[in-house]
Amino acid sequence: MAFIEPDLASRKNYDVIVVGSGAAGGQSAYTLTMDGASVLMLEAGRRYSPQSETPMFQTPDQAPLRGHSTPDKPFGFHDATVDGGWQVPGEPYVNAADEPTRRFEWWRARMLGGRTNHWGRISLRNGPYDFKPRSRDGLGYDWPLSYEDVAPYYDKVEMLIGVYGANDGLENTPDSPPGVLLPPPKPLVSDLLVQQRAKRLNIPVVAGHKAVLTRRLDAARLPQRLHPGNPRAQEILRAAMESRAACFWATPCGRGCSIGANYQSTTVHLPPALATGNLDIVTDAMVRDVMLDARGRASGVRFVDKRSGKEREVRARVVVLAASACESVRILLNSKSASFPDGLANSSGKVGRYLMDTVGSDLIGQVPLLEGLPPHNEDGASGDHMYAPWWLYRDQLAGKLDFARGYHIEFYGGRRMPNMHTMAQLEWLTGGSYGRKFKEDARRYYGSFVYFSGRGEMIPNEGSYCEIDPHVKDRWGIPVLSFHWQWSEHELRQAVHMQQTFARIVDAMGGRVRGEPVLQAERAIASGGSIIHEVGGAIMGSDARHSVTNAWGQTWDVKNLFVADGAVFASNADKNPTLTIMALAWRSADRILDLMRRKEL
Repeated sequence: MAFIEPDLASRKNYDVIVVGSGAAGGQSAYTLTMDGASVLMLEAGRRYSPQSETPMFQTPDQAPLRGHSTPDKPFGFHDATVDGGWQVPGEPYVNAADEPTRRFEWWRARMLGGRTNHWGRISLRNGPYDFKPRSRDGLGYDWPLSYEDVAPYYDKVEMLIGVYGANDGLENTPDSPPGVLLPPPKPLVSDLLVQQRAKRLNIPVVAGHKAVLTRRLDAARLPQRLHPGNPRAQEILRAAMESRAACFWATPCGRGCSIGANYQSTTVHLPPALATGNLDIVTDAMVRDVMLDARGRASGVRFVDKRSGKEREVRARVVVLAASACESVRILLNSKSASFPDGLANSSGKVGRYLMDTVGSDLIGQVPLLEGLPPHNEDGASGDHMYAPWWLYRDQLAGKLDFARGYHIEFYGGRRMPNMHTMAQLEWLTGGSYGRKFKEDARRYYGSFVYFSGRGEMIPNEGSYCEIDPHVKDRWGIPVLSFHWQWSEHELRQAVHMQQTFARIVDAMGGRVRGEPVLQAERAIASGGSIIHEVGGAIMGSDARHSVTNAWGQTWDVKNLFVADGAVFASNADKNPTLTIMALAWRSADRILDLMRRKEL
């Protein structure tokens, strides 16, 4: 079993069809195949190989336009998203409103591995509060599970993919068990200065958590911990772990990694899954809908072969949607029938509802203490050696803040690889210079900037959702999504608090803010979708009236249909969602295996 043509897939029957190949799809396929299930994976994008396609050592000056961003490559020429972005040719979507704060920008990565090829690799666990937010402050929804339910799967995912970090014992910032995390990289000088000065403001700055190998994985020990009693899986995983090298800090993670030193589904999940012989993959397969049999159970999936334009049908005992939150919602809403006239698994009317993204806001500071430093080794993991977890839980609970949920602070500094922007727009510092004076200014200020980003929690609301547009279809004739977006006052005030906090840290460092902190909320907050952390749309819950799936991602209405990606999130904590997506996908796949053994699927 391996990469196959659509017509061959149509002639076979599988245990499970997995739609999507990223964090959720990759993890689902890995767990299922390592335990013996036959799986067909459908990926809407093209086949992609990090080993042969990653620009590992190319500097920006070697790229067209010196690597500058373009509409089809928003993160620059070398970014790993070889096909996709906020706008994808032939794949439109609709925004119901034109106001900037009411728009949602939808990022799609049309390639094997999806967004895991390009993401920032920040890997944070949700804490106990994050699974029960309504119980804490009366807003939003509680999850139908607890941190204790998910913790063993966080352990497994961290050991499998390799996550560096440290255990700091901070509130709602869970520690990992001994021997799970890899050691964090050494902080940069700018990191240490942020930590020192933030401490004066009672803001903790600790080691970041990122899916990058600071040393090779323990291939002799970890396979047995991850797959006890399964010697075949242990053997396959041992070989896969031995094929991954530790990072040598030569290439930004967003380009992908040909040596497997960071997590990508294409280098971590799919190779061992393929090695089992239990996985078939069809790329360029644009899923239209889920098919039902006469009993009302999922019988398979209908998709368009993008290369030929022909429609195909494939069949399995179980269907897992893991196409990313909004794409999985789109498939459900387009899967209409007499039994489900408003979309599949939608008896609650909640499919598409409660769409969320991460609250974002940025600020740049220039710090004289970092000027003119002697040359020194600043190799590292593209930033995020350290970060500041949310530190005001108690003040928030006591009502001392005017917004209900928190954020963490990501930051980076140092002498990064020069590009087109490195010494641009220095006029706010120099008043304008040219020639020899400009070169002197460039040497003086190079490496003296620190960049701050807030990443905060959005509370689900009735005004943020997506639905099928009644008029617009994509190039394959599949109806597209229409987005409705709304920030609450909690998110808007949170973004202003971010700006104020960043400015306080810069001031404590003896620095100056570029421009002024943005205190107008609508301008301070990043647009919906721009952080690329969208979740929700098929939320899990404890009863079928108010949710789409149960705690396992199993839809209430169709027992052999599961949703394994971020669509099931009942809330969107400030912690970046990818680690939780993988933990829940592993847990859901274990449930599928158990139900199949018991002949209940």
